[in-house]
Amino acid sequence: MAYLIPAGAVITLLGLALLMVCILRVGKARKANLPEDELRGVLEGTVPLNLAALLLSALGLIIVVVGIMLG
Repeated sequence: MAYLIPAGAVITLLGLALLMVCILRVGKARKANLPEDELRGVLEGTVPLNLAALLLSALGLIIVVVGIMLG
């Protein structure tokens, strides 16, 4: 079960990378001084990616904890 810890860490890092993509995407849209409707569209498009990133991070941490408990 030693492979669970590195696998969980990789999944967690992927989730964190996706969170950074979300942050950069929203920051770029805010700096572009877009009209409210376009900014709202960018934000609404970023929400599913943000939720997926949080899910990946949480699942990765769960896998790490399970790997520690079983190891």
